[in-house]
Amino acid sequence: MRILLFGANGQVGTELRAIDWGEDTELVALGRQQSDLLVSGNAGRVIDKEQSDLVINASAYTAVDKAESEPDLALAINARAPGEMADACSKQGIPLIHISTDYVFDGSKQGPYVEDDPVVPLGAYGRSKETGERAVREALGSHIILRTSWVFSAHGQNFVKTMLRLGAERDELGIIDDQRGCPTAAAHIAQVIAAITRQILEGKCIPWGTYHYCGTGETTWFGFACAIFEAAGSYIESPPNV
Repeated sequence: MRILLFGANGQVGTELRAIDWGEDTELVALGRQQSDLLVSGNAGRVIDKEQSDLVINASAYTAVDKAESEPDLALAINARAPGEMADACSKQGIPLIHISTDYVFDGSKQGPYVEDDPVVPLGAYGRSKETGERAVREALGSHIILRTSWVFSAHGQNFVKTMLRLGAERDELGIIDDQRGCPTAAAHIAQVIAAITRQILEGKCIPWGTYHYCGTGETTWFGFACAIFEAAGSYIESPPNV
């Protein structure tokens, strides 16, 4: 079996590359250098060329704040490219696993979001991801959209690494305490995607559609920061006041 992975150098993509897929499965992992998703039509051309059995899209524009000043860039990577992937997969008759985000919601619900809750993205990043979800659904029936939240890992840019960097530079940090979410390890997301992929490739019945996956337990950004510095312990000579 042959799996095509977009976003190979991101947080989840890096963890997917670390998985032992077995001797019978080849993972073709593509980063920006191998497939620039900003070039219109590139994603579809790559899928046509590689002739894979399944496509995983772990690529994303994830600069939430910066997306407000770069909405077209966010849309190109988070919406147009996934739509192109889904269209190419449809023509080849192969499934697509696409990673999305909790930012498609406005955060006003008092309790966990479920898959069929109305999407109300507030910013450019969330709107780009929601548009990408719609593009995938409209082009391809055999898809899995996996929404997740507050992703962290040892790779790429994320809240954990930002806190550790700022904690080493500053004596005090101001972290908001009015947003709640579930921190989720990229390695765990990769394991879930690998399990879904194996079931699909083994021909087991998978209900196509949208699913939520996140880490166990919820907190605020403030609570997450406190946990990070507590876990860091002696790695930071003088932890900041949070």
